[in-house]
Amino acid sequence: MKKNRKISLRRCVGCSEMKPKNELLRVVKTPEDEFLLDETGRKNGRGAYICVSSECCEKAAKNKGFQRSFKQEVPAEVYEKLIREIKIIEKR
Repeated sequence: MKKNRKISLRRCVGCSEMKPKNELLRVVKTPEDEFLLDETGRKNGRGAYICVSSECCEKAAKNKGFQRSFKQEVPAEVYEKLIREIKIIEKR
């Protein structure tokens, strides 16, 4: 008999939709105040989740989703870097 595993849901900081954790990207703020894209989902630090779409990233920048999650100002270059990396992932 197969056990039903609970699917972890997370909220996208861009569109605010609840989605399975494995469909979202995790952005991490490390203890050194560095912002990284965490594709493994296991890096140390405070995490926030976003859909794999550049539109959601632009929404997150507009509605300050990451600022709320990380409780600090997020530089514009972090959003630019994130959008570039998401576009690469979207092409896969």
